[in-house]
Amino acid sequence: MSDSPISVVIVDDHQIFRTGLRAELGPEVDVVGEAATVDEAVSVIPALKPAVVLLDVHLPGGSGGGGAEVLQRLAADPSLADTRFLALSVSDAADDVVSVIRAGARGYLTKTASGSEVTQAAIRVRDGDAVFSPRLAGFVLDAFGTGGGETAAADDELDRLTAREQEVMRMIARGYAYKEVAAELFLSIKTVETHVSSVLRKLQLSNRHELTAWALSKRLL
Repeated sequence: MSDSPISVVIVDDHQIFRTGLRAELGPEVDVVGEAATVDEAVSVIPALKPAVVLLDVHLPGGSGGGGAEVLQRLAADPSLADTRFLALSVSDAADDVVSVIRAGARGYLTKTASGSEVTQAAIRVRDGDAVFSPRLAGFVLDAFGTGGGETAAADDELDRLTAREQEVMRMIARGYAYKEVAAELFLSIKTVETHVSSVLRKLQLSNRHELTAWALSKRLL
């Protein structure tokens, strides 16, 4: 993994938001370009070939498909095989989340996210993770959930976890921070950390991002 900044293109129709986001992003990110419409995005992104595109869901231009249309129009471009798309929107509506994920986005953050959170999400998406704002994972689960056979297999794996570990697992997989889990379940942060370590060990997973992917694939959220 390179230590050089991640090249990013910001696609949003509000210049004030683009300017503000650019200023808030960390030094790990290098904003190499911007676009304000579907058509500008379809032109700028192939020209710059960024590592990550921060893509608004609702954009003017094109045939009215917004961010999902950008993804669809660029899907067949082989030069963008290594470019990852992270949706960034004011909307947390299920239809919006599902449409851009179905079109190929690797994650979805609402615009309540801080510059630091967007920076870390861009890094994770670049590294191959799927990233969602807390509590949005359920929308993806409903749209892309697996069949009953895999659910049955998940039941066997869940038998390895205690009831408390299952509670912690679901909250962590949905994107809650350790302190939020601790407050919700009336536990200390240290106890939450212990439960998470136990869950990862029992499920043979390496980190919370793998846990989220596992839980989504098993229809456990």
